[in-house]
Amino acid sequence: MKEKTKVYNVALFKRLLYYIYPYKLFLSICIFSVLGISIFGALRPVVLEKIVDQNLTAQISDGFLYYIILIGILLICEVISNYLFIYYASWLGQSVVKDIRVKLFNHILNFKMKYYDKSSVGILITRAVTDMERIADIFGQGLFMIFSDILKMLIVGIVMIMMNWKLSLIVFATLPLILIATKIFQKYMKTAFDQVRTEVANLNSFVQERVTGMKVLQLFAREEIEYLKFKEINERHKKAWLKTVWYNSIFFPVAEILSSLTLGVVVWYGGMNNILDNSTSLGELTAFIMMIPMMFRPLNQIANKFNTLLMGMVAAERVFKVLDTDSNINESGNKIANNLKGDIQFKNINFSYNESETVLKSISFEIKAGTTTAIVGSTGAGKSTIINLINRFYEINSGDILIDGINIKEFTLSSLRDQIGFVSQDVHLFSDTILHNITLNNSNISFDQVKRASAKIGVHDFIKTLPNGYNYNVRERGIMLSTGQRQLISFLRAYVTDPRILILDEATSSIDTDSEILIQKAIEKMTDDRTSLVIAHRLSTIRNADNIIVMNLGEIVEQGTHEELLKIKGYYKKLYDTQLKSQKIMELS
Repeated sequence: MKEKTKVYNVALFKRLLYYIYPYKLFLSICIFSVLGISIFGALRPVVLEKIVDQNLTAQISDGFLYYIILIGILLICEVISNYLFIYYASWLGQSVVKDIRVKLFNHILNFKMKYYDKSSVGILITRAVTDMERIADIFGQGLFMIFSDILKMLIVGIVMIMMNWKLSLIVFATLPLILIATKIFQKYMKTAFDQVRTEVANLNSFVQERVTGMKVLQLFAREEIEYLKFKEINERHKKAWLKTVWYNSIFFPVAEILSSLTLGVVVWYGGMNNILDNSTSLGELTAFIMMIPMMFRPLNQIANKFNTLLMGMVAAERVFKVLDTDSNINESGNKIANNLKGDIQFKNINFSYNESETVLKSISFEIKAGTTTAIVGSTGAGKSTIINLINRFYEINSGDILIDGINIKEFTLSSLRDQIGFVSQDVHLFSDTILHNITLNNSNISFDQVKRASAKIGVHDFIKTLPNGYNYNVRERGIMLSTGQRQLISFLRAYVTDPRILILDEATSSIDTDSEILIQKAIEKMTDDRTSLVIAHRLSTIRNADNIIVMNLGEIVEQGTHEELLKIKGYYKKLYDTQLKSQKIMELS
């Protein structure tokens, strides 16, 4: 059963208003400005009525200039109030959005990897950027504007009653019809805007993924297919928007007709009264002609601004849904991981990414401090999963992971990861300088430290050959560098923090021979006197490892040195012989 659409969400309003609390002063300015707009605007017809009845109709000039000056003053006050309201309402909206966006980004930063495995990047971008602008509109163009219009209508209505209650009844008689139409309009617009936001998120996700993977699309000549897919998504987005246009095209003409009919009836009735018994003065009739638009225009605008408010509320619901997502690693530990030796112990670790598939099955092993351990196995054996668990990217199902005899859950997450250097085969570089990609804007790492570290592992000479050296901008994803160069930068990024534990996840699997020689020298320097864990695809690169763990289907099947495992003539030897045979075939070809 489809959930009933909520037009008004009081709880959501309260949550948004919570973020206004630090800006109470500016909220007060907005409120007083709204009062000024309403009062000064409603007083102008009153003064105009005096001018018509006391001066123009009676043809008396006394006091005429006074009233004209008074109208001028009221106009100036109304303009000033409008300026203050528009500026501070927008300022307040942007300030609130800044606070929510910062909170959202900080929340996202601490999500488990499992969340990103299941979530679209494009949707998260939509939440953090596009939806935030819609929330800003709640204050700048929605909520405060609606409040201003309602207050203006209320004050104008009171003035009408005080001036001529008979004409007021004619005006008020049509208001329920517009209110009913507005209520129906709001309900359908809420559903329509839900669809619009969904399609916007789909568009963002689709474009982001295709732009990122453009090389793959072009290599496999998928341009036409992806073009047709985009047309389909874009068509859905257009239909969603056209639905909102359709609702607008029905509501606003109806509201305008009702307003015009009301004005016509008031002029007819008031004019007849003026002619027959003079019970309605020309000044009152003139004032009502002026006030009717002031009454109906805000009502029509409320519906239009309600569109903005609805879009903002839909966006806020989606943003707060992400904020309410509890996908953070349980950080209950309070110990600081400092001066670690680097002993690592896995005790009966069971783990699965989902309930239907167990990835690690009762894994147990020990890595001595200062030694190099390699993990090998076929794709899907669970090698990378072990690394993810050491970094606490995921929570284990059962078992214990110990570092220096202490469960890693007892360490604070940040201090634990500070002690772990990680190099992946899939290097991610940001659109920034090489220096900032190495330090990741860590103020505790000086430029001299970077240069010393790069010289020690043999990367300094390569960096100096680049334009501007360490200040060379690698652009998005490091596209200006080769695969080997990006890998060298990632090695330096891991090394410069001086970690006690170094993890290399198939760091040389896609490197050319020349780069591999340079990287191997870097690895020798980096693994010296620290605990190293190497995930290797090329078995030739781990011959000198102190211990090699062989995995298959989430289980450890063999352990030992390179020579010991060859003697066993088991799973490792089969892998080694297969690679050796493939290498010889490639050399012959």
